[in-house]
Amino acid sequence: MSLIVDTNILLRAMIVDHDVESPKAQALLASNEVIIPNQTLCELVWVLRRLYKRSQSDLVTAIRTWMNVQTVALDRGAVEAGLTFLEAGGDFADGVIEFEGRKLGGDTFATFDKRAASITRAKGRDCLLLSDAS
Repeated sequence: MSLIVDTNILLRAMIVDHDVESPKAQALLASNEVIIPNQTLCELVWVLRRLYKRSQSDLVTAIRTWMNVQTVALDRGAVEAGLTFLEAGGDFADGVIEFEGRKLGGDTFATFDKRAASITRAKGRDCLLLSDAS
């Protein structure tokens, strides 16, 4: 069986904060092929950062760990783009959004986020920073 997992499954397995749900999540992940959608990873990073106060390094390690699990399928290009932003001090989701937008045919990333704009431009890509626009 190939399962599409929600963020709460990954969190319970990683955080091990629930006596019943955490072991269930770990067993489920260990015994099935798992698909982790980009949105699930974006939520995971957000929750780990905001609620669990995890460091950037912890977030990168968590995502790379999921990438290296043989039974996990995910969009490697989008995840690498998210990690590039995260490792540069930006938001994982911004990297995923910029990547997916280009995959859909977009050529310029529009944002109010100065850090996201800086990271995008550092990669040699067009970016419209609206806070700079007149």
